[in-house]
Amino acid sequence: MKRSIVFIDEDKCNGCGLCIPNCAEGAIKLIDGKAKLMEDKFCDGLGACLGHCPQDAITIIEREAQDFDEEAVKRHIGTVATPAITHACPGSMAMDFRGEKRDAKVVLPGIGSELRQWPVQLTLVSPEASYFKNADLLVAADCVPFAFPNFHADFLAGRSLIIGCPKLDDAEFYVDKLTQILKKNNIKGITLVNMEVPCCFGLQSIVEEAVERSGKPLPISQTVITIRGEKQ
Repeated sequence: MKRSIVFIDEDKCNGCGLCIPNCAEGAIKLIDGKAKLMEDKFCDGLGACLGHCPQDAITIIEREAQDFDEEAVKRHIGTVATPAITHACPGSMAMDFRGEKRDAKVVLPGIGSELRQWPVQLTLVSPEASYFKNADLLVAADCVPFAFPNFHADFLAGRSLIIGCPKLDDAEFYVDKLTQILKKNNIKGITLVNMEVPCCFGLQSIVEEAVERSGKPLPISQTVITIRGEKQ
């Protein structure tokens, strides 16, 4: 039978994830950088997610679809993975700062921010984000910018940034996400910066595995920072 159900235009979707927390039934998930309806039975067709899509990629249509199943939704909500929910933080919407003039009031005298995009955390970035197109990629461990005082000038300038913690986060998820980024974009090269502590070298393994899976022989330049904030 035909009924009202959401339709997601993947050509318009930029993977910001704003629709996800606004779907009480958990019917939408980000897959390969695009919002997708998981199963027809999870969608009630009321469209609570519509007003939260900045790309107007979601509409309500009439089509043949499985009936909405409230009991199935209750079971489903209990199994939705936390990363899928946190990924949908409204503050994670992709923003490309390249070419913008900076307000002198927001930087210290003589010290300007070299950040070219938002967000920067590997869990939150979309492989479809414009700031990855033809980019020099910087992959940095979470602690590096705090330990190394000249991080912006020495590493971040002219590069698109990804940060992550190989010890605290899901390494396999990181490999999959980074592989998507490398496959979908003409990345010129990767600058890898990690701390000297043993667990932080897991980031090196993540980057190398992603490059191998992508099938692209990208150059990797690695720098190690000591816990006292110096280049090793």
